Amino acid sequence: QVQLVESGGGLVQAGGSLRLSCLASSRTFSTYAMGWFRQAPGKEREFVATINWSGSNLYYSDSVRGRFTISRDNAKKTMYLQMNNLKFEDTAVYYCAAAVNIGGMATTNRHDYVHWGQGTQVTVSS
Repeated sequence: QVQLVESGGGLVQAGGSLRLSCLASSRTFSTYAMGWFRQAPGKEREFVATINWSGSNLYYSDSVRGRFTISRDNAKKTMYLQMNNLKFEDTAVYYCAAAVNIGGMATTNRHDYVHWGQGTQVTVSS
């Protein structure tokens, strides 16, 4: 069982920055893809960014491309999401997730992710 714990959320003004972290408990963290998703009140959970096992392939949603950066440190079993130039519409609960059954390839498909963290709240004030 893979346990994921997010941290780094908080309240920030529009235009500000936050860095989210996701710490994994698994010894095989370096073998699988990871992703970030978010869910705003009254909306479905949506894809934000994904990274393959080595960190060489990255994909972003159109709404965050150019502002957010996903990365990972396999030695620390941690994934990150650097969020810059935050906007009010980025307000949501952010979840990290692990796709352990698809050979380490980055994926934007929510259904490929088997393990999820508990989420961390990001609130952007306008």
